[in-house]
Amino acid sequence: MFTTLQVLLLQSWQTFFIALRALRRNKLRSGLTALGIIIGVAAVVAMVAVGNGAQASITKQVAALGENLLTVFAGSKRSGGVSSGLGSASTITLADVEAILREVPDVIAVSPEISSSAQAIANGRNWSTSIVGESPEYLRIRDWKLAAGSMFTEREVRSAAKVAVIGSKTALELFGPLNPVGQSVRVKNIPFVITGLLETKGAGMAGQNQDDRLIIPYTTAMKRITGDRYLRSVNLQIRQADRMEIAQAQITSLLRQRHRLVAGQSDDFNIFNQKDIADTVSAVTGTVKLLLGAISSLSLVVGGIGIMNIMLVSVTERTREIGIRMAVGAQPSAIQLQFLIEAVTLSLLGGLIGVALGVGISVFVGKAGTFQPVVSAESILLAFGVSFVIGVFFGFYPARKAAALDPIDALRYE
Repeated sequence: MFTTLQVLLLQSWQTFFIALRALRRNKLRSGLTALGIIIGVAAVVAMVAVGNGAQASITKQVAALGENLLTVFAGSKRSGGVSSGLGSASTITLADVEAILREVPDVIAVSPEISSSAQAIANGRNWSTSIVGESPEYLRIRDWKLAAGSMFTEREVRSAAKVAVIGSKTALELFGPLNPVGQSVRVKNIPFVITGLLETKGAGMAGQNQDDRLIIPYTTAMKRITGDRYLRSVNLQIRQADRMEIAQAQITSLLRQRHRLVAGQSDDFNIFNQKDIADTVSAVTGTVKLLLGAISSLSLVVGGIGIMNIMLVSVTERTREIGIRMAVGAQPSAIQLQFLIEAVTLSLLGGLIGVALGVGISVFVGKAGTFQPVVSAESILLAFGVSFVIGVFFGFYPARKAAALDPIDALRYE
C-alpha cells in the first residue's frame, strides 16, 4: 500500500511530466515566452558584474595610493580670474614639512613632492616622462616595491645628489629589455645615475600611468630641475587608520597657524584623506551598482508579464483538455499545479540560459574593457531566485483560472 506522501509525490511527478509535454508541444512559443526572462536575467547578471568590477578596480586604485595616506596640496594660484589648479600656489615650504613631522605625533613618514615633466635621454633614446622629487620614505608611504636596485638615501637627499629611481614604463622606453640599474639618464642635460627600478604599479586614480616616471631626491628637483622654493604637495603616512581624522585636524590647525590665517579666512592648502576617498568611492559605486541592477530588473518584470500572457492563452486553448481531465477525476489542485509548474519551468529555464548569457557578456566586457567584471555567486543565486518568484507570481493567476473552470462548460468549449 502506498502512503499518502508517496501518492502526493507520484501525482506531483505525473503533473510535472504533463507540464513538460505541454511545453514541448509548442517549442517556439515556449522559447519566445522564456526570451523575456533570458534577457532580464542576463542583464541583471552582467550589470551587477560590471558594477562589482568597477568597484573592485577603483578600490584597488585607492589602495595603491598607500596605507593610511594623507596628502597636503598647496592651494591654487589665480591669475585673471583663472585658477591654475591644486599645488600651483606658493604656500607649502620645507619648514612646514619639518613642523608637521615634529609637532604631529601620528605622522610617521613624510615625503615632500615636487613634480615636473621633461625629456629623458638614455641609451640613444629619448622619452618625455614625469620627473618627481620625493624623499626616501616615498616608497614606504606608497607601499611601492623595487624590482631591482635600491632607493636613494637620506644622505643623497641632503647633498642633492644626481640619482634616480625609474618607473617600469620609462625604463622600457629608454632601455628596452636591459637592466637600467647603474645606467645613466640625462634630464635637462644633467646626468642621473639610476639606483633602482620600480615594480609595475599600473594606472592611478586620475588614469595616469604611474609607471611612467623618474623619481629623484626632492632637493635635487628643487635645485637642479625646477628651481622652486615651494612644494607642490606633501605625502604623509599616519600611524593608524583610526587616527587619520585627528591627524588631519592637527595638521590643518598647525598650517593655518604657520601661514597666519585668521578666523574666517580660507585655507591656502588642501588635505586629501585616503579613507574619505575610499568611503566616497565605495558609496558612489554601490549606488551605481544598485541602479544598474534595478534598471535591468525591469526586463524581468516584462518577461513575467509575457509568461502570464502566454499562460492565459494556453488556458483558453486547452479548455476542453482541462474539462476532460476533470471529468476523469483530476482535482482542481492538480490542474492548478500543472499550469503553475509550466510557468515556473519556463521561468527557470529562461533563468538558466540568462545566467550563462550574462556570464558570457561579462567575459566579453572584461576582454574588451579596462577592468574585469566580477560575477558573484550571490548575483547568480539572486537571478535564479527572482526567476522562480516571477514564475510563481505571474503563473498563479492563469493556473488559478484553469483550476476554476467548470468541467461541463469546459467539455462544451469549442
